[in-house]
Amino acid sequence: MSSLIRLLFTLAAAIGAASLLVASLRRRAPPPGLPAKLVPSSHMAGRNRSFVLWLHGLGDSGPANEPIRNLFSAPEFRLAKWSFPSAPRAPVSCNNGFVMPSWFDIHELPMSAGSPQDETGVLKAVEKVHAMIDREVADGIHPENIFVCGFSQGGALTLASVLLYPKKLGGGAVFSGWVPFSSSVTERISPEANKTPFLWSHGMADKVVLFEAGQAGPPFLQSAGVNCEFKAYPDLGHSLSQEELLYLESWIKSRLNASQEKDG
Repeated sequence: MSSLIRLLFTLAAAIGAASLLVASLRRRAPPPGLPAKLVPSSHMAGRNRSFVLWLHGLGDSGPANEPIRNLFSAPEFRLAKWSFPSAPRAPVSCNNGFVMPSWFDIHELPMSAGSPQDETGVLKAVEKVHAMIDREVADGIHPENIFVCGFSQGGALTLASVLLYPKKLGGGAVFSGWVPFSSSVTERISPEANKTPFLWSHGMADKVVLFEAGQAGPPFLQSAGVNCEFKAYPDLGHSLSQEELLYLESWIKSRLNASQEKDG
């Protein structure tokens, strides 16, 4: 297999990884309860509202991932606001400079634990994510009811964005992602951000973002004093599974309930 064909195959896997799952979810009816895009009236307490931000992978788009929310049918999500932003189009080094939706540059695929990282690009992307979060906080949603989730490149950006946000959030969920910067960044984590929990899910059969890259995440977080639950999926490649998303629903739900109980 030529290097060009191998490159195109790897990129196709990275871009279309979640397409089959999302396509199946698109065919499902919206969950019962209030419409997903309905924003509660301003008199409702911010603690009773939540916000889920989903960050897609390389070459994908926000709208293509919107059916994911159809799995979140628990009553706790009736007042949830979802956002599926799209990455800007930019040249990507691992694709010979081809322009495509990308949160930051990626130098090589498959991604390993020792792959070079575009730290400057990551930090610029983090600023954009923080602006999205700040808008929701200004709109009355309590930070501890805000959850950032992402797949692949979006998972790496999720990790960076949550760690560097100045306040404690409800949680960060990384799917098939990696650590996109050096350990020196941990010095910038605020005492409040240090309390935000993480869920990290990774397929052991992943050939695009290698399992070793995912395995490096929990020790990195542990060294920064951040709590992380790691879940390995033996037969899962570089894709999202319904099992992962259903677990994410219960993971977020338990934290929403805890937040509301604490508020009394």
